[in-house]
Amino acid sequence: MPPTAPPESASPGSGAPGPASPAAAGWRKVPVLVVGLTLLLVAMLTAFALPAINSGPHKVPIAVAGPGPAADRIADRLAEAKPGAFRIEKVADADAARERIDDRDAYGAVVLGTKPGAKPKVLIATTAGPSVAATLRALALTLDPAAAGVGATVHDLYPPTSDDPNAVGLSAGALPLVLGGYLAAAAIVLLLRSPAQRAVTALGFALLGGFSLTALLQYGFGITDGNYLLISLAVAFSTAATSVTIMGLHAVLGGRGLGLGAAMMIFLGNPLSGLASGPEWLPSGWGTFGQFLPPGAGGTLLRSTAFFDGAGCGRALIVLGCWLVGGLALFTLGARVASKRAAVGAGAPAPQEERAAVPAR
Repeated sequence: MPPTAPPESASPGSGAPGPASPAAAGWRKVPVLVVGLTLLLVAMLTAFALPAINSGPHKVPIAVAGPGPAADRIADRLAEAKPGAFRIEKVADADAARERIDDRDAYGAVVLGTKPGAKPKVLIATTAGPSVAATLRALALTLDPAAAGVGATVHDLYPPTSDDPNAVGLSAGALPLVLGGYLAAAAIVLLLRSPAQRAVTALGFALLGGFSLTALLQYGFGITDGNYLLISLAVAFSTAATSVTIMGLHAVLGGRGLGLGAAMMIFLGNPLSGLASGPEWLPSGWGTFGQFLPPGAGGTLLRSTAFFDGAGCGRALIVLGCWLVGGLALFTLGARVASKRAAVGAGAPAPQEERAAVPAR
């Protein structure tokens, strides 16, 4: 039987469909990429700009201390001055108001005098949120004279350092913290293949990066003068939660995991972190949602350890711990699946053609 001739490729004028050239396939991707990248740009602008232009106080917790009727008048005055801006809690006295601020349960307080004509005091904590502190300073000048004397004196219980008088240095580190953890995870999964090597590298980076970044913030820029060890561990924990989550998503989803991680950490997490002004300064609901993402929880943990000796960081620790455990679970699952695939591939029998080509001994 004569050998069968190989099929001829279709000539340009034959009308028969031929295989698509690489150039033609590439041109078909051009409009998809143009539209996709444009939508990505629009999504990024929306995620960053919309919270910014709608920012302002939204149910900021404020304490009011003083006699019942006077406290009621001040609470009504605050509510009328900025409707919906404050969530007012009445406390017994100045000590209770200070305790609320110390525990990060309130951003500030109005303490009324017990004597007739005594000026009220406005307690603020600039390092808890510079924008909230500035708002309370302005309100101190507009308190109803008929309710509690003329004007009010302002006491800053947690002032910023002399090297960072406007308390903006910590917020400048929001994007580097998020982006650094993401880029580290991406570099680790692209350059290392062994799961053990990836895990050790991520842990080493989180620890060294946490202590190095805190040294720069505290001793290089003078942004904080808190407990160096405590702040360093907070930064390391936040970095580990971000990096391990990204690595876990990559282990399960591959390259799509890196894209999903970028969307969560950078496009959503960073603008909704509230590190610059506090989550209550973002639109209602957005700031709360941001606190359940690693950048928001990490920012709260960093501010609490940097200026308040760790007060008010309980929820942030729980959120970051959940992300870290979840990332480790995904990472372990992905490593096991990859190991099983490698074992199956190594033990697979040779194809029929290859076995037939091996000469018998």
